[in-house]
Amino acid sequence: MAKAFMDENFLLETETARVLYNALKDEPVHDYHCHLIPSQIAENRRMPDLTDAWLSGDHYKWRMMRAMGIDEKYITGDADGYEKYLAWARTVENLIGNPLYHWTHLELKRYFGIDEPLTEKSAPSIWEKANALLQTPQLSVKGIFNKFNIYAVGTTDDPVDTLEHHRAIAEGTAAIGKINTKVIPSFRPDRALELNSAAFPEYIEQLSAAGRLKIKTPDDVLAALDNCLDFFISLGCRASDHGLEYTPYLDAPLGFVKTAFKKALSKKTVSQEENDAYKTYMLTYLASLYAQRGIVMQLHLNVIRNVNTKMLFQKGVNTGFDAVNDAKTSGNLAALLDLMDLECEETGLPKTVLYSLNPGDYYPMATIMGGFQSAGCAGKIQLGSAWWFCDHKDGMEEQMRVLANLGCLPAFIGMLTDSRSFLSYPRHEYFRRIMCNLLGKWIENGEYPAEMDKLENIAKNIAFGNAKRYFG
Repeated sequence: MAKAFMDENFLLETETARVLYNALKDEPVHDYHCHLIPSQIAENRRMPDLTDAWLSGDHYKWRMMRAMGIDEKYITGDADGYEKYLAWARTVENLIGNPLYHWTHLELKRYFGIDEPLTEKSAPSIWEKANALLQTPQLSVKGIFNKFNIYAVGTTDDPVDTLEHHRAIAEGTAAIGKINTKVIPSFRPDRALELNSAAFPEYIEQLSAAGRLKIKTPDDVLAALDNCLDFFISLGCRASDHGLEYTPYLDAPLGFVKTAFKKALSKKTVSQEENDAYKTYMLTYLASLYAQRGIVMQLHLNVIRNVNTKMLFQKGVNTGFDAVNDAKTSGNLAALLDLMDLECEETGLPKTVLYSLNPGDYYPMATIMGGFQSAGCAGKIQLGSAWWFCDHKDGMEEQMRVLANLGCLPAFIGMLTDSRSFLSYPRHEYFRRIMCNLLGKWIENGEYPAEMDKLENIAKNIAFGNAKRYFG
């Protein structure tokens, strides 16, 4: 007999899993890495309708609509918002086995109290009910943060950002008023590391202004970033983030690095070797800054950007045309972390979270990070949560199984949304159910004692407590 569709025991296959989930389901959420827009938080935005809430900027959904053969006018084009919503509803009906099917229906349940599956037939009534609720204070940003018990969100911010919205939120002077949720900037200096970007010279001018010094050399870039990092920390920053298509490594003389930098400022093409040498030099020094200041370093690795040139020209970046990279990781990552560790002579590596878009990297990463753990911090080096193309049921289970096999799962800092949407918080519930189910299977299979107090503590820490401690 089939189980009920997404009932209270959704994904919880054992009694132990259900007990564990009930013990942690009300834990706060520390969404330590996301792409929410700070200005929208500050203004206490209310989403006008489901199309805006679901489809505005969501390339996860756009990819699935294209896979269904939906015309681009209903995805990123000029079709009416309701027509786009109906196209999404037609797509959802066909997403059996896809996490977007689960996320969509968890969002309908948790935000709107709608248990009915979204289909082309049910779409009109769901549209009316959900849109009416979106206009209420309960589904403003402040209402959503309160409803889902959001302890903190870590936004993703460029070093040249003014962080004016973070300041206003922290001071309680923004339109959202006083809120319990901590809205924390994260330091993402990617544009300072991309020598072959056409915008690199212009960006260096912006960084000069933000860092309050004239940049002429790579060391000047680092000094400017140092100043910007201090400013970020003054507004609560606890983490940095780096997005890398592959792991660069070339420990070259400083003169070689300076020459590459000068070429980039002159808009000349920089070779891969020059680019890798510059990135290695910059990342190594930045790691020492993070270690000195107690900043967590996050490395997001192995994505291929913009695989479809025609669509890049038509639609721009972050529109659903990225992919998993299979670049070799082990040698470069081990060498880069080792060089960073040597640079951080007194402290060792900063707290570091390693993410890969390619699950084939989990085993190498989990074994490499084991060589850099140290006293005083359980799980100082983390195998980051299953990310982007991997944050589905199979991907989350695989990441946790690898970590349990090769590391220490009870020290894991758990889930993040990595999302631009205020409707994404049920992803934490999704993760928690999957995590409890995995633990429950091990217990009921006799692989670990059924000591429920200890197990509940492990589960609660993975859900929230570890992240709170790790990010301070």
